[in-house]
Parts: sequence; structure tokens; C-alpha cells
Amino acid sequence: MREKIIEGRIWVLTGSDGRIIDDIDTDMIFHNKHLHITDISEMGKHALGNLEGWEDFPEKAEKGDIIIVGKNFGAGSSRQQAVDCFISLGIKAIIAESFGAIYKRNAINSGLAILECPGIFGVGLKNGDFISVNLETGSIKKDGEEIIKARPMSSVQMDIYQAGNLFEYGKSMGQQQD
Repeated sequence: MREKIIEGRIWVLTGSDGRIIDDIDTDMIFHNKHLHITDISEMGKHALGNLEGWEDFPEKAEKGDIIIVGKNFGAGSSRQQAVDCFISLGIKAIIAESFGAIYKRNAINSGLAILECPGIFGVGLKNGDFISVNLETGSIKKDGEEIIKARPMSSVQMDIYQAGNLFEYGKSMGQQQD
């Protein structure tokens, strides 16, 4: 069973002006010049490599970190590598104002913990802060105090997350019917 309460250091994706970056597309997350890479363990070193100011993210990120992003994160193509690069780095969760529809589905199917949290940028979080996120309730806490509530995972999303990904979830459903 995977943890339902995630704790970790955060990265808040802002521009050089300190403002949130909305509409980060899959090409900014994982540039198309790296699409020849098929080994997930190699994808992490290219995460955010095409997002101005964040090209060195893979060198700074640590296993267990949490990413906070703006609106429409993962817009654009159905590029699975844009999810897999974060899995490769060991990112525990992505919290966004909103996600691009295809990116959201790919992340859920891959077992990456994602939550939508409109207003997340209004609570004063900054890079390096340590938060805890309850995936079942959506409660986000800093220093033990709830600072905002995200939309919790649906029961199906939680089941897929707990299984590890959609394929493992499907296998477990098949085994239950035997």
C-alpha cells in the first residue's frame, strides 16, 4: 500500500518575475528532441529542460519532492514522457491549479499522485517549504496547520495510485474475479 499522506519539500514553478507560470505544455516539460529516450530511468534528467529558468531542475530535485504548478499544466500533446520524467526523478506529487486533460489522464494512469488545487498560489508557499498532503481529503498542511484544501483523489484515482498504475490496477481487478 502506498502512503495516503505525502510529505515533502516543494518546488513552486514561477517565472523570473516571481509570478506563477500557467500553460506549461508537454514540450516545456519534456522537449521533443528527447523523444528517442525510451528508458524511464533516463527521462528525469530532461524534466523541465525546455522551461525558461527551470532547465537545471533535475540537478536540484530530490526523490520525494512535490511540485506546485499553475493552470493548465501539461497542456498540449499526449506525450507520456512528460509524466514519466517526474516519476524518474522520484517526484511524489504534483499539485496544480488545473491540469491539461490528457496530461491528467496520463498521470493518473501512471500512478503519479496529482491533485487540483485552485488558489494554491495564494497561500504563500515558496521553494523549499515542507508540506504534507492528504490525498484522500485534499488537506494541505504546512507546519502542521491546514493552509488550503485541494480536490481529493477520486476513489478510482486512489485505487490506481495504490496499485501503482492502471496496468497493476487492472491485474488486481482480474485477480479478484478469479
